[in-house]
Amino acid sequence: MELRPEATEGVDCKAESNLLLGRTLLADAIRTRKGIDYIESPSVWSVIMSFFFFGSHFCLDLHGTAWFHLREATTLALTLGMHEQATYKSLDRIECTHRRRLYWLLFVTERAYALQQHRPLTLYATINLPSFQDEPEEAEKLNGFLHMVKLYRPFDDSFVGLWNKAKTGCTTEWLAQVQQQLSDALPVYLQGTESQAVDVKVSQKWLRTLVWQLSMSHGYLSSAAADKAMSFQFPIEISRDLVAVTAQFSQQAMEVHGIGLIEKLFDVSCTLIDVMSCVPIEQHSFDFGPREYLHQMMTLISNLRGGQQRYTPLLVSKINDTMPDMGYALAPSMTDSTSQHGVSRSNSNESSFGSPPLSALDSQTSPFGFPQDLGVDVSSTASMFAGATSSTASMFASAMISNHGIEYGDMAASGPTQMFVNPLVFQDPVAMKLEPDG
Repeated sequence: MELRPEATEGVDCKAESNLLLGRTLLADAIRTRKGIDYIESPSVWSVIMSFFFFGSHFCLDLHGTAWFHLREATTLALTLGMHEQATYKSLDRIECTHRRRLYWLLFVTERAYALQQHRPLTLYATINLPSFQDEPEEAEKLNGFLHMVKLYRPFDDSFVGLWNKAKTGCTTEWLAQVQQQLSDALPVYLQGTESQAVDVKVSQKWLRTLVWQLSMSHGYLSSAAADKAMSFQFPIEISRDLVAVTAQFSQQAMEVHGIGLIEKLFDVSCTLIDVMSCVPIEQHSFDFGPREYLHQMMTLISNLRGGQQRYTPLLVSKINDTMPDMGYALAPSMTDSTSQHGVSRSNSNESSFGSPPLSALDSQTSPFGFPQDLGVDVSSTASMFAGATSSTASMFASAMISNHGIEYGDMAASGPTQMFVNPLVFQDPVAMKLEPDG
């Protein structure tokens, strides 16, 4: 944010330090809250405050503290009975609307963060969704919010249990059904604001990538699969669609989501790199294929605020480890900014999405300032597709870096305050090509 000079009046920190100001305000809020009995007598504001504390600590890469406050928010919501339909019968229309929307916001956020951090769930789809009848003035914005809820509903205890390796026993048919649910979750024509549209579309591609990763880890993919979502090359198709989708939106509409959107793009890019390094791909010189998709996504990540310093170097290092013939290199200015910003931003040993740790950006780990080994064993995967059997799928899965996650910042566009207030209509460019003339 570009803060006005008066924003720091009365605050004991330098005006030019946004991070210091943020930490100061966060510490002040936490200190002030200790004088309030919000546990025994919680209110909706108690839930919201815990949710904001979660978001703040998430952005500081303090994921243990972030999870504590998210769990605190969901616990307070349960204490208030927000998960029970009967609770809403005694509330007036406005209060009912606010609580119902807040519950579903927590529902989506918890499921997304559970996928990222391998945590259990506490909230379930036990109440009615917000309705257009109750909120006619918010119809356009509510539309995008409901699409986001629909995307996350399939990720219940069964899926999260498998994802966290707390459960066993899934089938190819069940995983294919989840992929189909995600495919059908969004209409071709998506009505809503631009910031909502980019959030929902990118989230859909990212979630389909996670389901593909789970399918891979269970050995259910096949080079001869009738369902393309169960094939080894499906991430290439996801990347193609993601490149086409993001081309529709302005950079400002993407940057409003903060680092969350970049991390989803990073996840999909990492999976594409793994597939490219292991799957034999026929591509003619004039075809637009996976290399071009990867280049487009790397360009997009580098251009988005926060992407160049933190995520582009990790992608370049991963490419050079798995596909050295591509010859990606970093500009000296990027390595300098990486060593300055990457390490200082994190106090944990692991970055978001189980990706290479932010400590891997230590400038002493390699000549480029990046780790020599990001966990991809190229030699073990070089010949894995010789038979295209479940055993080769297992080899592929063991060579992949697990990347998964989402955070509260992505949901900001679903709330009442948004950067873009004019309802727009966005449609899938791939689907557009299938429409008949006239």
